[in-house]
Amino acid sequence: MTEGMDDDAPLHHTPRMRPAGDAPKPGPKRIYTSVAHAQRDENYAIELDGRPVRTPARALLAVPQLALADALVAEWDSQGETIDHKTMPLTRLANTALDNVRGREDVIVEEIVSFAGNDLLCYRAETPDSLVAAQNDAWDAPLAWAEEKCGGRFVRVAGVMHVPQPQAVLTAARHMIAAHDAFQLTALHNMTTLTGSAVLALAVAAGELPAADAWERAHADEDWQISQWGPDAEAAARRTYREGEFTTAYQFLTLVSQT
Repeated sequence: MTEGMDDDAPLHHTPRMRPAGDAPKPGPKRIYTSVAHAQRDENYAIELDGRPVRTPARALLAVPQLALADALVAEWDSQGETIDHKTMPLTRLANTALDNVRGREDVIVEEIVSFAGNDLLCYRAETPDSLVAAQNDAWDAPLAWAEEKCGGRFVRVAGVMHVPQPQAVLTAARHMIAAHDAFQLTALHNMTTLTGSAVLALAVAAGELPAADAWERAHADEDWQISQWGPDAEAAARRTYREGEFTTAYQFLTLVSQT
């Protein structure tokens, strides 16, 4: 059997900073020539030279959507003499869905619900007026959409002290989240953790918000701070990295939601 990735990715990826001057370690050499997918039952298995690829947990790398299978084939086929895992983000997410989410959907749903119970969009500043206005402009509309879907009001909090959300609202949010399959939950979880907001992730998944718009709304506080004191290079680099992760999660969600 052909081994797939040699490390399995968590649901939420964080930047891996390398000390200055350290050269990246080369990946494994590419020893395959052809990449294709083959239908197995109702899934499409990725094959290298006719041999199936396995996830880190030794599951068959097989996905139910043809569009995703095509994208995975493209990632594997684009590798050069060595395999660079950083250039295979969709494969990482597929591995995660198969190894870490499938069979644990209830656990992942509860993790996302916990974000809804402590959602970024509910924690508001009292001053200054310009920051209050920026938060209102960015967060009120998605919250109003979520409240309509959940049939209840999210509690807004002045400051950062946790205040429980109404159980009826969280129960409705749980039903919305649980409607997603393992592959969709993988993307939804990543989008939630990267923004700090289950509301924004659900709005994107429902087609209520474009992904790029949701990402900007999640950074209303940070953008206000930049407007006051200017950008920070390290923070900007981290944000760019995380935006790439968010965009990949959205791409994955789009692919796995195709019928």
